[in-house]
Amino acid sequence: MTAGISASDLMSTTTAAGRHKKRLYIALTLTTTFMAVEVVGGLWTGSLALLADAAHMLTDAGGLALALIAIRFAERPRTPQNTFGYVRMEVLSALTNAVVLLLLTVYILYEAYQRFLNPPEIIGGPMLAVAVVGLIVNLISMKLLSAGSSESLNVKGAYFEVLADMLGSLGVIVAAAVVVLTGWQLVDPIIGAGIGLFIVPRTWILLKQAIHILMEGTPPEIDMALLEKRLLDIPGVAAVRDLHVWTITSGVDAMSGHLVVTDMASAPVTLAAAQEALKSGFGLAHATIQIENEDLRKAEGEQRF
Repeated sequence: MTAGISASDLMSTTTAAGRHKKRLYIALTLTTTFMAVEVVGGLWTGSLALLADAAHMLTDAGGLALALIAIRFAERPRTPQNTFGYVRMEVLSALTNAVVLLLLTVYILYEAYQRFLNPPEIIGGPMLAVAVVGLIVNLISMKLLSAGSSESLNVKGAYFEVLADMLGSLGVIVAAAVVVLTGWQLVDPIIGAGIGLFIVPRTWILLKQAIHILMEGTPPEIDMALLEKRLLDIPGVAAVRDLHVWTITSGVDAMSGHLVVTDMASAPVTLAAAQEALKSGFGLAHATIQIENEDLRKAEGEQRF
């Protein structure tokens, strides 16, 4: 006896990222507009720190655009070829963001090294003005994305990019102030390299999270030993087999497993108790459970995943 939630029911759930679509659009507009300003300002002033910040803004814009594309795909209906629909586009988007940011950091560090060897002339005043405006834009974008970052891996990726860019803007402000007050040009590549290095740990975390989901790893908030114990505590359950919990997309976890029972006549009651335990104790509303006795288990064979 098997029961679970249908793919159509699962895909009718609005993704966590989808609930923040409007804010993503606003943040994308702000970021794209100011990115152009920073590129012009960086070329005019000769500042690597400002150009590094503009490069981060480019990845911000790309990340926000990918997030919105992923949401658009996630809203498409499921098909016979894609029975879960396209909600995992969110995870692929987050993975792409992480890889792009790591590659961008390598480029920024290389450019900083070149500027240590041949420091260019930097115009501090305009550099400072552009950086201050950039800081304001990033603070607004962070405010827009802060709520969604705790719900969606996709929005979290975009939020991390904006956070890194906000700190980058602070770094540019410091670099510009030093250039204006002291004329020390090397502060610019130092700050530029620092901006590149700052985002690496957070980007690495995002990359690991995306890969963990794509590998169908257990969600970090799920204690598998406790979950198995809760199922074994249900009256009539003799064993738990093939227990799997994985994340389909942010906010949508799924579970599958086999319960070996002593009396198949009590299967409906056991199934209802198991589904309630999963939902109330672990937030697992999307569960597929097969009820079987020992004879059925042996007939199916011993090979399990």
